[in-house]
Amino acid sequence: MADSTADRREIGRTLRSSVPRSAHAEWTPSPARRDPVAVLEEQGATREPELLPIRYGRMAQSPFAFFRGAAAVMAMDLATTPVTGMRVQACGDAHVSNFGQFATPERNMIFDINDFDETLPGPWEWDVKRLCASLQVVARGHGFSTRKCDRVVTTAARTYRECLADSAEMRALEIWYDRIHVKQVISHFPRRYRPLVERDVAKARRKTHLRAVAKLTSPDHGGDPAFVEDPPLLVHLDNTEFDREDVGPMVERYRSTLSDDLQVLFDRYRVVDVARKVVGVGSVGTRCWVVLFEGPDRAGGDHLILQVKEAPPSVLEPYVAGPAPSHQGHRVVTGQRLTQAASDIFLGWTEGPRAGRQYYVRQLWDFKGQGDPLKMDLSNLTHYGALCAWALARAHARTGDPAELTGYLGSGDVFDRAIAAFSSAYADTNERDHAALMAAIGAGRLEAQLV
Repeated sequence: MADSTADRREIGRTLRSSVPRSAHAEWTPSPARRDPVAVLEEQGATREPELLPIRYGRMAQSPFAFFRGAAAVMAMDLATTPVTGMRVQACGDAHVSNFGQFATPERNMIFDINDFDETLPGPWEWDVKRLCASLQVVARGHGFSTRKCDRVVTTAARTYRECLADSAEMRALEIWYDRIHVKQVISHFPRRYRPLVERDVAKARRKTHLRAVAKLTSPDHGGDPAFVEDPPLLVHLDNTEFDREDVGPMVERYRSTLSDDLQVLFDRYRVVDVARKVVGVGSVGTRCWVVLFEGPDRAGGDHLILQVKEAPPSVLEPYVAGPAPSHQGHRVVTGQRLTQAASDIFLGWTEGPRAGRQYYVRQLWDFKGQGDPLKMDLSNLTHYGALCAWALARAHARTGDPAELTGYLGSGDVFDRAIAAFSSAYADTNERDHAALMAAIGAGRLEAQLV
């Protein structure tokens, strides 16, 4: 093991001889590349068939919507690109819409990665390329010029590199305690955008578990709260192939994954209602349940909604070395706790009522919010992309070696320009893949429904 930060930087610097930083610009789809639509169909084989048209309908809306749902396609492509061998706990789906604000257990607002369905130990490069390619796709969607699109991407790549360099100067415990507070988020943006950021933060503060209860439930005929059906997006448990007898064991298994103190808190609640909910873009078709709990103060509206979300194998799993996770829900929870600066107190995992189905559990809403990159002008998007890159660098510093990474990346812009070239080339591929999805829908190969 290297004795000093300087030694570790030198280890990273020596990797440039085998994987030049300019090599990260490379992206040309192989003639043997799999049909992207076939990759999506393969994923769909294990999902709820009646929900797949919703997934394809959402992905068809734009190249960025396709990009969001096509993490498996990009994982396949990233596996053919150069890597240094330095590994981190990868997010696996670090696109620009998977970052946002949320509350710590102390009820402080921070900014971080907020989606870990695909997390797995893997190459750091893959997360950076997915984030930067997503920024290129969004910037193109705004109609920005090539030069302006590249500026958005190079700013993000430079921010990632510089924030890792800052982490390389920290002690291990300082890195672990490091977090991006909401005041830092606001001050990160030029003054003219700060009211917009403050508005997003205020919206996140209003997006609480109590608001989730108010929005998704209403009293039933007995006066008890129950989920309001909105098929096919929200369907009661009774209208699926499952029933309440299936839920009890899931809840009990989940309880055992909580710490002792949180088990005491959890035991104050009882299950009131269960429904299946459609969420996201890429996740549509996986099984996702929402469970309404009631606390001891029934008359006072003491309710809580937990999301029980299926965790299929990570899209990275076929392409990284190492044993397969023994429990996919546990994989998600572990990756989130390793990577996030703070995590939901109710985060846990469980097994479903059918063999082979594994889930992770979290609160449905808990002061969650984010900016909308599709509504940002060039300067705002550039600053927002840099903020996401800052969060990604902070996450990678927790599980990788920031000194080695910094030694490799250096202080110049060679890596930044390479990532911009990759992102532009991959955005071309993404547009062709989106067109292939549209053609498959038009030909009747896939059914699409916009709900």
